[in-house]
Amino acid sequence: MTLRAKLLSAVTGATLLGGAAGAQELNVAYFLEWPMPFQYAKETGMYEEALGTKVNWRAFDTGTAMSAAMASGDIHLSVSQGVPPFVVAVSAGQDLQIVDVAVSYSDNDNCVVAEALEIDKDSAKELEGKKAAVPLGTAAHYGFLKQMNHFGVDISTMDVVNMAPPEGAAAIAQGAVDLFCGWGGSLRRAKEHGNVLLTGQEKEDLGILVFDVTSGPADFVVENSDIVAKFLAVTAEANAMWADPANRDEMLPVIAKDSGMDVDSTAATIDTFVFPPVDEQLSAKWLGGGAQDFMKGVADVFVEAGSIDGALDTYENNVNIGPLQQAAGGS
Repeated sequence: MTLRAKLLSAVTGATLLGGAAGAQELNVAYFLEWPMPFQYAKETGMYEEALGTKVNWRAFDTGTAMSAAMASGDIHLSVSQGVPPFVVAVSAGQDLQIVDVAVSYSDNDNCVVAEALEIDKDSAKELEGKKAAVPLGTAAHYGFLKQMNHFGVDISTMDVVNMAPPEGAAAIAQGAVDLFCGWGGSLRRAKEHGNVLLTGQEKEDLGILVFDVTSGPADFVVENSDIVAKFLAVTAEANAMWADPANRDEMLPVIAKDSGMDVDSTAATIDTFVFPPVDEQLSAKWLGGGAQDFMKGVADVFVEAGSIDGALDTYENNVNIGPLQQAAGGS
């Protein structure tokens, strides 16, 4: 039996999209300039073939915008939503659930100091009083808060401006801000005009994890578990295909085109990503408890920083491993 057959065998018998969908179409959010294996499946029709329904893909700039679109019912699933914007939304009362771990990427979400300042990790205290472009409520915002806390920088002295990464990258290039925080292609462009304070490994050593999830409104996930399982099975298949170097030459150009990037930039970006296989996602490190504990930590940091009003007592109800288990042939 092929990998695809194994992944899909447990999720046969698709149901009509109910709940938030209200139609036989699936609306999925994703990011441009954020290359991932699922885009090969997206562009080659693998999702439509497996789901038996039309999939409408919509590009977003931030995970907070994804939350808003899911709240309005315009989006049913968000691929690679950052954990911090997810936490911000559910802490405010939005009923969302995580259904898989999309990607881990400590080296592809960071803060860049303007070159002219000549500030590095040994002189980071000098960032006090400076202007920072930060997409609030995102993974980059969480990383910014944790790094400034680590360096003892008093954030209250800084002028923190809410900017999506493309805007922030343009601002640091123009000299309009002193610090950029963001990800993907915007981070690459920002690094042309400055330097990072900490490497991905240095951030992980401080407990600053950076990973994204696939998320959806809880009612949609529960009422359409078969559809969600089929979607996750295709995603897992694409990840497994990418893990085999023999498929790289075929997949990379397709992923690059869909990401709005050239092949070299796509390769440089995706090589900093880790796509955990399903069995690892279901382990204690991730959805078996680790992600829930991490979300609580993120929420507490945001509360302390005054970014959100309060945290939930637990985020266990915001993870639903049922569809992923179904996709893997589990119970």
